Amino acid sequence: MAMMKDLYQSADWKAEKHVPVIECADTLKKGEAVTVTVSVGKQIAHPNTAAHHIAAVELYFLPNGEKFPYQIGRCEFSSHGASIQGPDTSTVFTQPVAVFSLKTEKSGVLLAGGYCNIHGAWENAKEITVV
Repeated sequence: MAMMKDLYQSADWKAEKHVPVIECADTLKKGEAVTVTVSVGKQIAHPNTAAHHIAAVELYFLPNGEKFPYQIGRCEFSSHGASIQGPDTSTVFTQPVAVFSLKTEKSGVLLAGGYCNIHGAWENAKEITVV
């Protein structure tokens, strides 16, 4: 039986257009808010058409020493060029970029997931240190 953990794919985001990229400072000050940007297609642009697009990204934070991650947020992307005239007839396209903000007093790992409607679920992680 397949499990979710077996379905996530990962790679170097500089060589694979589906991997979510996590951007924020490596070191944070305890209790201060940090902005985290999660995007897909940073180095290699991902298609954004009705037939092939990034549907969503999500961000979690797993503090050191804790068992379960906290969901920071999820962003769904809904506009991929479709209109009442049909697929790829609009000039409106959502870009797969989401900005989150969080505070923490513990170091840990940011975990990002992204979903491509053709190529499935992708993941990435970034360690952050709190001082």
